[in-house]
Amino acid sequence: MSLGLYLHRDSPVHAVPAAAKMLGLLLMGTGLLLFPSLPVVSVALGATLGLYALARLRPREVAPVLRLSAFVLVPLFLVHGLLSGWVPALEVVLRLAVLLLLATLVSLSTRASDMLEALERALRPLARFGVRPARLGLLLSLTLRFIPLLATWLHEIQEAQRVRGLEREPLAVLVPLLVKTLRTADTLAEAIDARCFDSEEPS
Repeated sequence: MSLGLYLHRDSPVHAVPAAAKMLGLLLMGTGLLLFPSLPVVSVALGATLGLYALARLRPREVAPVLRLSAFVLVPLFLVHGLLSGWVPALEVVLRLAVLLLLATLVSLSTRASDMLEALERALRPLARFGVRPARLGLLLSLTLRFIPLLATWLHEIQEAQRVRGLEREPLAVLVPLLVKTLRTADTLAEAIDARCFDSEEPS
């Protein structure tokens, strides 16, 4: 099993250190929470798409994430629009889309080892409060990397169910996706145990 989604490109985005990219993701998320207006979110979306072009990532490499996002965001937009109005719904959906796209960009342009090392280094001051930086860093790193991974699995399952004529059955897609996610989590836990990760001493 591999969680490595890194796609090598000779681009300025790939050359940025992992810590700077994750800090940028954090700042962007905070900024979108503080300034959620439609013009601000639209500018953030445009800037995010510009970063994808700068990273030289092809549209088909991002397509699985867009499909997964649509699977969640379209129903959210409809429900939120009916309850709160269409403009607030558009703001919420665009804000989530920007964050998903940025998290995917970080995953596709950053090696897993670099991401984990940067997270451990950033969390090291918390060790004095009983926090284990290695464990928390691994958790955050896996969370970031699971977003595009789920999108890839969703695309694969949809293609398989389309061949069987089941593409319009939500359960035919959701159940295999849930089973695959749980199996991967179980395999990942076994791999971590095999490396004696729990026996690591706090930094």
